[in-house]
Amino acid sequence: MSASGDRITANLPARDFDATAAFYGKMGFETAYRDDHWMILTRGALVLEFFPHPEVDPYSSWFSACIRVDDLDRYHGEWMALDLPRDPKSIPRITGIMDRPPVPRMFALIDADGSLLRVLEND
Repeated sequence: MSASGDRITANLPARDFDATAAFYGKMGFETAYRDDHWMILTRGALVLEFFPHPEVDPYSSWFSACIRVDDLDRYHGEWMALDLPRDPKSIPRITGIMDRPPVPRMFALIDADGSLLRVLEND
C-alpha cells in the first residue's frame, strides 16, 4: 500500500471524556465535537472519535487504531517529550521506534484507557 498524508480513522472508548480530552490535548489534539454520547478530537487531518465506556478495563482493552503519518520522527519526538512510561506494563505508555522491514517504521502508544495506537510511517 502506497499512500501519503497524515490520517487516522478510529472509534475508541473513553472512561471519562474530560480525562481523555486532557490526555490527547497534551498530544496536540483539540475537541472538535462533544456531547454526552460522542467526542471527536482532531489534530490537523488526524481524527479520533470516542464513545463513553466507563467500564473499560485499561489492562484488558482490545481497542486499537492505526495512525499513518508522513513524519514519524516528528510525532515520536513530540510524544516522547510527554515523558510517558516506556516499560511494557504501564498505562499509558509509549515505545521506541521499531524498524523491521518489510513492516513500515512505527511506534506504539497505549492511551490512559488501554487503547493501542500504532503510529506507522507512510511509504
